[in-house]
Amino acid sequence: MGTFVSIRQNKFVSIFERKYSTPVIRIAECEGVELYLKREDLIHPLISGNKFWKLYHVLERLERHEKIDRLLTFGGAYSNHIATVAAVGNMYQIPTVGLIRGYLSEEQVTANPTLHFAKKNGMSMHFLQPELYRQKHTHSYRAQLMSQYPDALIIPEGGTEPAAVEGVRHMLADTSQDFDYLCCAVGTGGTLAGIAKYRKQHQKAIGFAVVRDHSLPPKITALAGHSDFSLVDASYGGYGKIKPEIISFINYFYEQYHIPLDPVYTGKMMHSLIQMIKNGYFQANAKILAIHTGGLQGVLGANVYLKMKNRKVITFAEEIQRSLTI
Repeated sequence: MGTFVSIRQNKFVSIFERKYSTPVIRIAECEGVELYLKREDLIHPLISGNKFWKLYHVLERLERHEKIDRLLTFGGAYSNHIATVAAVGNMYQIPTVGLIRGYLSEEQVTANPTLHFAKKNGMSMHFLQPELYRQKHTHSYRAQLMSQYPDALIIPEGGTEPAAVEGVRHMLADTSQDFDYLCCAVGTGGTLAGIAKYRKQHQKAIGFAVVRDHSLPPKITALAGHSDFSLVDASYGGYGKIKPEIISFINYFYEQYHIPLDPVYTGKMMHSLIQMIKNGYFQANAKILAIHTGGLQGVLGANVYLKMKNRKVITFAEEIQRSLTI
C-alpha cells in the first residue's frame, strides 16, 4: 500500500537530488468539517517529518562541504531527534555525538530501539545526569562544549532554533495554502513557530502540546515573532506517557486509513483534533490540515514498554522495523 519506505542503498545519493512525495490525504468529513493529513513522514525513510525541515539548513551546510568535523546534539532515550541526527551523520559520513538525558547501561542501550539505531548509525553517546542535562543551554556549559569540540556543529535539543524555524517554511508548500487551519504536534515548539510565522494571513495555526511545559508559549512567540497561534493540551498525562486510548486510537486509525501514527506526537494530536471537531470547535465548512511530523521510530520503543507492562501493543510495529533497517 506504499505506506512505508525502506532504505537499503549501496552508496549515498544526495537527499536534495532525490524526489520525495508528501501527499495530502483526505481523512474524513465530520460535523461539516473537512480534515486532511499532510504526510511529511514520507519525505525520507530515516530523516522524516518535521526533523527533515528543522535540519534543512544543517543539511544544506553538509551538502556544501563546510568545515564541520562532527554534529553534537541532545535528547532523551527515545528521542526522534537523536535518531535523525545519527542517520544524518551516517549518510554524510560525519561523526555524531549524542548527549543523552539520564544513564543507561550498554545492555539497556542495546534493548532501546532508538539508541540502538543511533549507535548502529555511528553515534557516540554520553549520558548526563538530569541536573547536568538541565544546564545544556547555559552559556558556561555551551562554552565548555565548544572548547571540547571546537569544529562541531552544536544542534539544540529537538533541533529547535531560528534556523529550524526557517526550514519549516519550506514545509508549507502550495498544497497547504487553501486550508483554514494548520495543525501540528508540539514538543520543543520549533515546528509550530515556523507554521505560525509563515502561514498565509487567512490561516490559523494550532499546536497540540504533548509536553506540559509552561515555557512553550513565550518560546514559540519569540521564534515566530508574534503570539497569533493556539496551543492545545494534548499531553494525555505527560510527555512520553502512553494512555490505552491512544494505542487503541492509532491501531484503529491504521486499520481505517493505512496511515501509521506514533503514540507520543501524531497519535495524540490526531486524537485531540478529532475530539475538537466532534465537540464543535471549528466552524462549518472549515478545511483543516494536520501535519504528520514523522517520529515513527518511536513506535518500536513504545512497544518495548507496552510489552513490559503486559499491555496492548501497536499493531504495525514490524512494518516500522523493516522501514528502518540499515
